[in-house]
Amino acid sequence: MNSSEEIAVSGMSAGRSAMRMGPAELVQAAAMARRFYLEGKSKIQIAEEFGVSRFKVARVLETALERDLVRIEIRVPAELDAERSDALRARYGLRHAVVVESPAEVSDESPDPENLGEVAADLLGELVNEGDVLGLAWGRSTIHMAAALDRLPPCTVVQLTGVYDAGTAERGSVEAVRRAAQVSGGDAHPIYAPMLLPDAATAEALRHQTGIARAFEYFDKVTVACVSIGSWEPGISTVYDMLSDEERAHYSSLGVAAETSAHLFDAEGRRVGRDLGERCITVKADQLRRIPEVVAIAGGQRKAAAIDAVLRSGLVTSLVTDTAAADYLMTAGTPPKSALGRTDPDGI
Repeated sequence: MNSSEEIAVSGMSAGRSAMRMGPAELVQAAAMARRFYLEGKSKIQIAEEFGVSRFKVARVLETALERDLVRIEIRVPAELDAERSDALRARYGLRHAVVVESPAEVSDESPDPENLGEVAADLLGELVNEGDVLGLAWGRSTIHMAAALDRLPPCTVVQLTGVYDAGTAERGSVEAVRRAAQVSGGDAHPIYAPMLLPDAATAEALRHQTGIARAFEYFDKVTVACVSIGSWEPGISTVYDMLSDEERAHYSSLGVAAETSAHLFDAEGRRVGRDLGERCITVKADQLRRIPEVVAIAGGQRKAAAIDAVLRSGLVTSLVTDTAAADYLMTAGTPPKSALGRTDPDGI
């Protein structure tokens, strides 16, 4: 994901405007440009080598750019859209926004594009420092991210939510935590429990079980978190899929537009349906808000409105998404307040 600068230094074939320079001037300008742009020498060092003032070196380098003797090209990998990324970051006041090209052929029924996880894995490699505590919430995108990890500094990895189905833990968020810890060489703190329980009493009892309680002790120590976002519809939100028809209708009546880590939000980013959290094994919303870096991974047209809602909540500081979602987000109503202020639209 690192951008690179390619310096193309040409000589006598630089173009008609550059040919107005004499051959000696061309040769000297090309040599100075090579020293400065490719060899990394300072203007003072170049001046000493050529026996001229550093001011002349500056003028020569400026002229070389103006006359196309030197061409500077900023390049990023083809799958990254640098322009959309920067625009999205500025619009939502995010710390980081990375937009990748949407797949050429994608079904409306598809979950997040898998390439989001690969890019997010690279981003975490940049954001996580030695000694950090990395928190991973349930989500298909975070599972894809963990599978793509190939570098992480030594850090502790903790699971932030229970699993969608405890019977699939080996293939889900528990395995994601294990994978991240394996790559980093740090300790893993998985949660072997369902995300959603039948009632608040059962959930509270599970929170006091030794292994789960140990993971919960790390929630206030998390420095970087990775979460997914779901829109309030079947197949796009695991929380929606876990509820009964009656429960879905109830929360829909409250205006739910999105969920992340089992917390529900309306279209303006206000938290609704707080009672659901009492039945869930998950990090609290106010704990998420206090984490210095919260990276959301979500994309696709069907999730675009949900992504907007969660960004407006102030819980997320960075986003990895695709062009399909980004195009919606860039025109989604009045720009929200900066996420970096960690605004709380609902007094969470």
